[in-house]
Amino acid sequence: MPRDALVLESVSDLYSTLGVTRSATPQEIKKAYRKLASKLHPDKNPGPANEAKFKKLTEAYEVLSNETRRSAYDEFGDIALRGGFDVNRARAMKNGFPGGFPGGGMPEGVDMGDLFGGAGGQGQGGLGDMLGDLFGRARGRGGPRPGRGYDITSTVSLEFADAVCGTTVKLTPTGGGEGMSVRIPPGAQDGGKMRLRGQGGAGRSGGPPGDLVLTVEVKAHSHFRREGDDLHLDLPLTLAEAYHGGQVPVPTPHGEVKLRVVAGTQSGQKARLRGKGVHRKDAEPGDLYVRFLVTYPDASEAMAKLVDEISAGAPDPRAGIAF
Repeated sequence: MPRDALVLESVSDLYSTLGVTRSATPQEIKKAYRKLASKLHPDKNPGPANEAKFKKLTEAYEVLSNETRRSAYDEFGDIALRGGFDVNRARAMKNGFPGGFPGGGMPEGVDMGDLFGGAGGQGQGGLGDMLGDLFGRARGRGGPRPGRGYDITSTVSLEFADAVCGTTVKLTPTGGGEGMSVRIPPGAQDGGKMRLRGQGGAGRSGGPPGDLVLTVEVKAHSHFRREGDDLHLDLPLTLAEAYHGGQVPVPTPHGEVKLRVVAGTQSGQKARLRGKGVHRKDAEPGDLYVRFLVTYPDASEAMAKLVDEISAGAPDPRAGIAF
């Protein structure tokens, strides 16, 4: 199960216990609690199992019926239920993450076991070690052990041409602080990820820093589209260019080129420009596929007359087509 799924499950658990949605009003929460409590109360249904259910139900109601505790729970998940949790310090820490904490919980890339002390309390550093201060947790003898810093995740949005050709972007933390320039190599794909080693959260007690993980979002282009490392373009032709043929200019990521159009070209016919697609490091260059779209002049009496004269006596283009 992905870690962000764990965060989402923990955030919705108390609501599930009461059988309400996260948008439930205080009145709906109170009504749901009374209904379930009347069924599960130990006086009506004695037994260890029902007592445990009733206790869990009551704990959920105590949190969700309190506006302050409910707000902290919605924002930080189960960790906000721990004794001594400091909302203000947690929120200040959260603001240091580009884009905030995803999923209404803790950052992606965090080991959930680390968040609550790790395996057997051995600890792996990172965010779990760092969050110990939020609860005033006493350190073991000899001081805190070195731990790797937490990973930071963020999203960078690119124009289509920048993703194909490569670019440099400036990243600035949402919580303020010094930004950094990041070189995006040619060929970045929508949904692709980049890991910048050592650019995440600082390590604890001399431990190594975490990484910065960027997810790339590529905006659509008004004319080009991409399939793997190949590019596709619909290129309009005038009626004269399609009929007589010749050379027409074609824009590519590597500069404009001249493309030869065969006389009598029809709409939908394609041409291939080898190596004029996406160029990625250590990969064969992609191609550019051009599909011709024959356009007609604006309608006029002269145009209509010419079309009628040309079409007179012409063979039926649909002859022989049958099911």
